Amino acid sequence: MKAVRFTNWKTFPEIKDVPRPVPGPGEVLLKIAGAGACHSDVAVFDSFDESMPVAGQLGPEYTLGHENSGWIEEIGEGVTGLNVGDAYLAYGPIGCGHCAACSRGQDTYCANAATQPYLAVGLGRDGGMAEYMTVPARNLVPLGDADPVLAAPLSDAGLTPYHAIKLALPKLAGGGKSALVIGLGGLGQIAVQILTAITGAKVIATDMKPEAMAEAERNGAITVPGGPDQVERIRELTGGEGVTAVFDFVGITPTISTAQQVVARQGRITVVGVAGGPVNWDFYSNPYEAELTNTYWGTIEELYEVVALYREGKISPSVKTYSIDDALQAYHDLHDGKLSGRAVVAPHGA
Repeated sequence: MKAVRFTNWKTFPEIKDVPRPVPGPGEVLLKIAGAGACHSDVAVFDSFDESMPVAGQLGPEYTLGHENSGWIEEIGEGVTGLNVGDAYLAYGPIGCGHCAACSRGQDTYCANAATQPYLAVGLGRDGGMAEYMTVPARNLVPLGDADPVLAAPLSDAGLTPYHAIKLALPKLAGGGKSALVIGLGGLGQIAVQILTAITGAKVIATDMKPEAMAEAERNGAITVPGGPDQVERIRELTGGEGVTAVFDFVGITPTISTAQQVVARQGRITVVGVAGGPVNWDFYSNPYEAELTNTYWGTIEELYEVVALYREGKISPSVKTYSIDDALQAYHDLHDGKLSGRAVVAPHGA
């Protein structure tokens, strides 16, 4: 079968022919409907190297793709209650399965992550940027009759912002609240939809791309372009009080600085983007009791909630589909900043 393979550090992936995998005990074989291309993939093959703390778990070679959906093709030994042909999302993280975090379905924060052979499907373990993929049956979230190709990005681009927003809900409860989304790529666009769906907050969004801001406006956001008056205009939209909850989907020093300048007293800044920009902080410039935190992915329980929002029509990822033969072009388009939504490779047709 064809698969997009990460072959080495600082090396663009390749399409190779590899054997079709066989599900082991407790696993299923998914016929891939859709596999999302993510900036995290680009970071792995474009920026990371063997000096990274997780290099041992992300070392080549393996198939990329950690945002996956598909139909059950085969069922492994010991798996019951699942039917061949049914459509599922695949929860990507795979922890040890027996620590406290994993028992909560929060494999992203597995206490034994450092001893695991990989981080997730598509991140150290063969992922879904291929015709077929194996995955633990525990990691499947049913899609019912929802379109699995369009749903594929929900397993990361939907789950990651949902987790960050859900943790901030105590700040956003009640009237007169506001939320700011910085960065309107695939995750930021879905974040706008989630905020309008589950909160009553005024949603503000900012980006440098007019087309990305136009899409956010269609989903209910008030947009502010980047520029010298960006901070002033955002604060004006909050009556000068500052933003209740800021979600930074970029994570570089300038965007974090913008968040710090616009957040309200007792507000919250969540850095979701993994660019890794350093932060300057001091007691007198930080609004009193304003929180600065980060989040990573989400829980499998929350993925069920994301799918519920999708099936109810409250969120809908913007998707551009590619064939498996054009999968490398999807990564080129992502790398070159040509996408405002999500690139999804559909190996068996859209």
